[in-house]
Amino acid sequence: MWTINRALRLIAGTFILASLVLAKVHSENWLWFTGFVGLNLFQSGFTSWCGMMAMLRKLGVKEG
Repeated sequence: MWTINRALRLIAGTFILASLVLAKVHSENWLWFTGFVGLNLFQSGFTSWCGMMAMLRKLGVKEG
């Protein structure tokens, strides 16, 4: 069963790994995206608010 926390971790991990591969293969500017994901994870630790979680809730992913 997919929960919002599991989905969030999978999405964040996928975004980070994809941007690292794109930085290696295409352009180092993709590292800005990696930083953006990390910054959002960092701020959600302090504020307990995450934009991706809000989107997942609207899509109907269950709380876990």
